[in-house]
Amino acid sequence: MRKWKSLLGVSLAGVLLLGGCGTKDGKEVNGEAKDKEIKIGVTQIVEHPSLDAAYKGFKKAISANGLKNVKYDVQLAQGDPNNSQTIAKNLVGDNVDLIFANSTPSAQHALNATKDIPIVFTSVTDPVGAKLVKSFDQPGDNITGTTDTHPDAIPKTIEFIDKETDAKTVGLIYNKGEQNSVAQVDLVKDAMKKSDLKPVEVSVSTSADVKQAAESLVGRADVFYIITDNTVVSALESVISVAEDKDIPMFAGELDSVKRGAFAAYGFDYYDIGYEAGEMAAKILKGDKKPSELKVQYPQKLKLVINKKAAEAMGVKLKPEWKSMAEYTE
Repeated sequence: MRKWKSLLGVSLAGVLLLGGCGTKDGKEVNGEAKDKEIKIGVTQIVEHPSLDAAYKGFKKAISANGLKNVKYDVQLAQGDPNNSQTIAKNLVGDNVDLIFANSTPSAQHALNATKDIPIVFTSVTDPVGAKLVKSFDQPGDNITGTTDTHPDAIPKTIEFIDKETDAKTVGLIYNKGEQNSVAQVDLVKDAMKKSDLKPVEVSVSTSADVKQAAESLVGRADVFYIITDNTVVSALESVISVAEDKDIPMFAGELDSVKRGAFAAYGFDYYDIGYEAGEMAAKILKGDKKPSELKVQYPQKLKLVINKKAAEAMGVKLKPEWKSMAEYTE
């Protein structure tokens, strides 16, 4: 989106990152010599550690699969759907060889912009609900990727809160404009039906609203559960500050948030799902597979991680039996 002043700074910071020099062994990539430059357009809705880690994993997989002469056009939408739409149109206009869509809105806008250029997504929670693919086994003609939700992650988190804490109410902060988030909140509510827990919801539109939303839950929510909502996670420190100040344990939907100061999460590394998406993209770029031939993948690993420092800051007393259930970090 180089014509937009609002994106000029980030575009210049991330655009045109070059891989190593290409080889000249005559191998084919999409029917052309392997030493030909490959253009990958990267569209990402917002900058935060989880999405950034997914992008790093994607690039590593592309390189590990022997694609060296690669130029990346990285463009960030700054959380603005209108920017995301324009980015997608610009990448199509630039005739990139493949689009890496890092988030649900990024993938939706990319698919709206082209039915011809291959699209590989990641950091998408509900690709079927977002109408990106027909099913996990039957992706679209030009789109496939990896999802950032493990089917057991939310149920296990709710089970832990129900059985291992004294909480009765769970505070949820999310952006109703994100299909990704609405799908997760629905899953949280479904999981709560098997417990005595009750949800307390607050919706936000921008990251600037997050701290006030967290403060509004004080006295109404016994714990916070921050799902993988791009708007909220980009302002995670605002929630952490309230959680620490008011001794409210904060659970998260992914492990990067635990590193940043959340108490606990059942999750996986976004680097891994980015890497898996990169492997899919490499197969497409080499001409070995079409997007329609590559099933959408769940994260391959799931674990409980507890941040000991965050536990102390939020007034959580660690139980001895958690040692056998969780991996500790500080």
